[in-house]
Amino acid sequence: MVELLSKVHLTSHPICLRIRGHSVYEDENQRTWLHLVLDTEGDLQVRLWQDDIPSGYIALSTNPLISSTMPSMWTLHQGSQYLDSMGRFWRIVHHVKVDDLEEMILELMADS
Repeated sequence: MVELLSKVHLTSHPICLRIRGHSVYEDENQRTWLHLVLDTEGDLQVRLWQDDIPSGYIALSTNPLISSTMPSMWTLHQGSQYLDSMGRFWRIVHHVKVDDLEEMILELMADS
């Protein structure tokens, strides 16, 4: 028998996401989020998905290339977008929970 996936659109977003290690951010509730940079037809997007990673498995990154391309922090701004540590605004494209997997896609706004 096929199980149906439960998909819920979320309107409550993490208030703050801080870099914890290579490709890993942590929110204000100490939940870890992995990220993947997407380049879709010239629009820079970042896919974040919540995944519990024990702190002992997170290696802090000192690679300057990573810190120069990705922000060290995102802060929720006006409820539907984030302001990053580089002063850029990111639109929340979607924030969903499919079964136990929470995913959010942020898109760099053109005027940032």
